[in-house]
Amino acid sequence: MNGELKIISGSSNLALSEAICEHLGSRLTPCLREKFSDGEIRIEIQDNVRGCDVFVVQSTCNPVNFHFMELCLMLDALKRASARRVTAVIPYYGYARQDRKVSPRAPISAKLIADFLAVAGMHRMVTIDLHAGQIQGFFNLPVDNIYAAPVLLDELRHRKDDMVMVSPDAGGTERARAYAKRLNAGLAIVDKRRDAPNQAKAMNVIGEVSGKTCVVMDDMIDTAGTICQAAKVLMDHGAKEVIACATHPVLSGPAIDRLCAAPFSEVIVTNTLPVPEEKLKCGKIKVLSVAGLLAKCIHNVHTESSVSVLFV
Repeated sequence: MNGELKIISGSSNLALSEAICEHLGSRLTPCLREKFSDGEIRIEIQDNVRGCDVFVVQSTCNPVNFHFMELCLMLDALKRASARRVTAVIPYYGYARQDRKVSPRAPISAKLIADFLAVAGMHRMVTIDLHAGQIQGFFNLPVDNIYAAPVLLDELRHRKDDMVMVSPDAGGTERARAYAKRLNAGLAIVDKRRDAPNQAKAMNVIGEVSGKTCVVMDDMIDTAGTICQAAKVLMDHGAKEVIACATHPVLSGPAIDRLCAAPFSEVIVTNTLPVPEEKLKCGKIKVLSVAGLLAKCIHNVHTESSVSVLFV
């Protein structure tokens, strides 16, 4: 056992942290989080954590750099306060899409973020649905990349029998196939390509979707461009209904306007990132909670039990 369990929350998703504590029958450890007039962050842990097993819950959501810096300062504070072990629970790992060099003289940002967290004092990381699983290899410490599948599958099992899981691009085929297998559903892929530079994309559907309820699966919805294009082409190919389903509701820029205009009957996401009330006014968005899933993971890590039992 790694000492007394302590849960500390950053400012990014306080509601999720409180829900995790409710599942664990615990309470949040008090933490002062202030910002000076010039933008500097002040952190102070307001309880004794010496010899404790501490879990810091913080998603790197908008403003990404502020929340990331706040997380690093909390990790450093806990390290200097002699916590026995510090685990960063990062439901949404920012910069994950920058996991390789795609052009000359470009950084590998996801690797740099990993280095920052390790230097700040993190001993272990828990995250949900990493955009690229190989990011785990950027760390020289344990990483538990758990999946939101149990939460999303419970919701989708109540849907119609004539369901087809759809990947909005070729890169997400493995994810859609995994859900299709567990739901005994069909599989389709939206293939998009340019026949020539500066020409419009040609959208094709691989698989049978006519008269079916199509569930477009992705790990995140950012500006919603790809997923909304997929919805339109599915309807053009005779789909009866189109549902969007993703783990991380980044929802930046024109995402809400696009989702409202797209032919989705429903957009299912989780609360790895907070969804502001004004964005919920769209009426299509349904938010599922991953608090119970994260609470089980934290409990198993704390008690040195298996984390793999959470996978489906």
